[in-house]
Amino acid sequence: MRIVVSEFMDEAAVATLAEHHSTEYDAGLVDRREELKAKLVDADALIVRNRTQVNVELLAAAPRLRVVGRLGVGLDNIDVAACAARGIAVIPATGANALAVAEYVIGVAMVLLRGTYFATADVAAGKWPRGPLSSGREIAGKTLGIVGFGGIGRLTGRLGRALGMRVIGVDAEVAPDHAVWREEGVLPSTLDALLAQADVLTLHVPLVPATRNLIDARRIAAMKPGAILVNTARGGVVDESAVAAALSSGRLGGAALDVFEKEPLPAGSPLAGCPNLILTPHIAGVTTESNERVSSMIAEKVIEALASRA
Repeated sequence: MRIVVSEFMDEAAVATLAEHHSTEYDAGLVDRREELKAKLVDADALIVRNRTQVNVELLAAAPRLRVVGRLGVGLDNIDVAACAARGIAVIPATGANALAVAEYVIGVAMVLLRGTYFATADVAAGKWPRGPLSSGREIAGKTLGIVGFGGIGRLTGRLGRALGMRVIGVDAEVAPDHAVWREEGVLPSTLDALLAQADVLTLHVPLVPATRNLIDARRIAAMKPGAILVNTARGGVVDESAVAAALSSGRLGGAALDVFEKEPLPAGSPLAGCPNLILTPHIAGVTTESNERVSSMIAEKVIEALASRA
């Protein structure tokens, strides 16, 4: 059988695939759509990250396709219904990058709360902004609000609690009396109550109609003044213009955005030049270790899926 990998994957996992099946690995195929379609004509499996759009058009070019492996967990770049109609298995790397995302959330929250780590250029130039930088905040004792209490949200909560944070959460799919809240030491809340209490707000929800622009100008206005916003979920979950305005006015104490409505983030975005803002290119879940875990998991699962469909 033949496997095509269109985005970057750990080389050891690619080698594992090649031991079992003919494997073509080209991390740049995602940017050469017509070439990708041509290579899928006789492919049995396709492995992608979040940039390859596995839509009806691409599936039409892949008549033999049986499996789509996703090097990550979000599936909004894959037409799952179209795959199901064709009997194509869609396999995400559930849980394999959760620790990387959780560490990112806590790391940027600490940086933004403290507010001292953007002074390197001034200090190196002989300035000494000790006074202005002496009002940073500690993470211990702060309230962490988690919107979306799946695997990543729960792990983020554990890290927050380990640092002395009070953790509250909300999830439309997890009832307030579900045992998981008690087991994780997290207080279930409503979204409105969570926004009013959270010193750090972190989002872990899929992008669906109900979550599009979930954090808009109205909800930012309902947040605790000076709160920190972290989005590692999907860009469409927050209104980027509203975030920019809230940072510029000081309503938000800081924000870290790893995902955007359009990726790459277009030049001239309202976010450009905002204070107390960390922007990263959709890499919260990507570390050396998580890439190894994600790649290994998907390699094994794709091999298993192909064997079961032989």
